Amino acid sequence: MMPIRRPFGRGPAVSLFTLGTMRAIGSAEQMYGVVKAAQAAGINHIETSPAYGPAESFLGTALRQLQQKQAEPSGGWVITSKLLPGLSLKEGQCELHNLLARLGRPKLENLAVHGLNRPEHLEWALSGDGAALLRWAEEEDLVVQVGFTSHGSFPLIKEALASGRFQFCSLHLHLLDPERIPLAREALASGMGVMAISPADKGGRLQDPSPTLVEDCSPLSPLQLAYRFLLAAKISTLSLGAAQPEDLTLAAQLANADGPLNQREQRALNQLRQQGERRLGENRCGQCKACLPCPKSVPIPDLLRLRNLAVGHNLQAFTEERYNLIGRAGHWWEGIDGSACERCGECLPRCPHHLPIPDLLADTHQRLAAAPRRRLWG
Repeated sequence: MMPIRRPFGRGPAVSLFTLGTMRAIGSAEQMYGVVKAAQAAGINHIETSPAYGPAESFLGTALRQLQQKQAEPSGGWVITSKLLPGLSLKEGQCELHNLLARLGRPKLENLAVHGLNRPEHLEWALSGDGAALLRWAEEEDLVVQVGFTSHGSFPLIKEALASGRFQFCSLHLHLLDPERIPLAREALASGMGVMAISPADKGGRLQDPSPTLVEDCSPLSPLQLAYRFLLAAKISTLSLGAAQPEDLTLAAQLANADGPLNQREQRALNQLRQQGERRLGENRCGQCKACLPCPKSVPIPDLLRLRNLAVGHNLQAFTEERYNLIGRAGHWWEGIDGSACERCGECLPRCPHHLPIPDLLADTHQRLAAAPRRRLWG
């Protein structure tokens, strides 16, 4: 059976899963093995970036080797690469030519602004040198379409979608953090392609779940439930950062799993939510954001979301990792942790559930503050 492919903006249709290349950078041989396995799993879409170290060079070599062996997906590969915002027109032109050379391709199907996370990034893309760069890339027929990835705020992403400039986007869309699903639906309704950024690892390290989360999702695995949740929501494609061919096994099994949730899956989803709510009790943060703004700019909902996951599903390792990136990852993540709360109390009357927010922030900090971990890239 031909693997299902979904529309992706005005570019070629893509497989339900996308191979992300940021973890196959140990050697050219590692990249080749992973790309070969992706083709065998029915994947035709690969996502890469100059920011991923040698990924593009390794990928270009792998693609040439597979072409020689006539081991390519039907219709050929669809490649997405990215450029960081802030480049001058000349810098961006040089970088685009260089990445095409590394990939061994005359043009890209998809070029994304990598990390449209702040208002100045959007301004660069819409009216600054970025606007000129994207327009030049299209006019020179070096790219089929342009899009963006974002770790930014809900309002910023909504503004980017409404601009009409982009044909696709990559967003954090996760089973355990579905806040941006409405944005994805908005993008899909306008004809844009939508890719979910790392629904496994960034979605809760679901490839290595806690025993509690395994129990909560039973009889499905957490990873299978997460993938089916997003595919049933009609997200165009889900990125999968494979380090070895075995990481693509589940993607191969789900290559045609694009239908609505069945009763078994819906029961597992309901069970997951009920178990988390039971463990959190009256201290569960509903993520309504009514507590904001905080006078000290504490990102209250984001921090309490981590507490929800730590207490609700025992995702201690994942939440510690995310919490300890705060202030250490630039514009890719939050800059202020729970220790900045001065207990002024301004948030308390705003909370519709009357949560003891200062106490919960202190509890979050106590639970999760630990030695920082090195980021995978950047």
